Amino acid sequence: MPPTPPVPVHIQRLGRLPYDRAYEIQNTTHDQILNARDTDNPTFATLLLVEHDPVITVTKRKDAPAHVVTPSPVLEQLGIQRRDTDRGGDVTYHGPGQLVIYPIVDLNALHLRLHDYVRLLEQSIIDTLAQWDIRAQRDPGATGVWVEHNNDLAKIAAIGIRVRKWVTLHGLAVNVDPDMSHFTHIVPCGLAGRPVVSMKQILGNDTPTLDTFADSLSTTLATLLTQRAETRTGVEH
Repeated sequence: MPPTPPVPVHIQRLGRLPYDRAYEIQNTTHDQILNARDTDNPTFATLLLVEHDPVITVTKRKDAPAHVVTPSPVLEQLGIQRRDTDRGGDVTYHGPGQLVIYPIVDLNALHLRLHDYVRLLEQSIIDTLAQWDIRAQRDPGATGVWVEHNNDLAKIAAIGIRVRKWVTLHGLAVNVDPDMSHFTHIVPCGLAGRPVVSMKQILGNDTPTLDTFADSLSTTLATLLTQRAETRTGVEH
């Protein structure tokens, strides 16, 4: 009997949402994928695309709270929420002009280790940025995606995930054209002295719209995940 071809990666565009609402949708999608795992219709990946209202997320890491350098009352006056999060990593900012993708992926179905999954996320961003002639790279000492900017290595995309029963939550954020001044309220990802950058700062008027970049990145990521699934099932074209 021939192997069963993998089902397509589902892509859901959520628009602009508060962080709390997006987290609820993540959990619902996680449960759907987990519950379908042993059925005749399993789903191995859903990509949730979202743009957040301004929010600073703080992990449970012991020193993470200290990496929010602006008091909460001041953040509230600026319209920036502060939320605890159960993902890995440290402190991160999300806001309008930044693309966030939450890939809810069954790592068991793909026989994918956590380290390799993070590398796959990084590669999808690197490949997509190359479509706009941005030469991005990894930093061996820090998760995420980086670019040379103003004679320094600056972070253009952050990654932070959680795995529950080998189905992933949380994901990646790429700075397309957010308000970069909002990053001054945190030590991004807990990396003191490491700058952050946006596509807008690099490309100027040639910066794609958020929707255009979202289409490209989600397609690239879906392709990499599908290729992985096809490799595991032995599907040939």
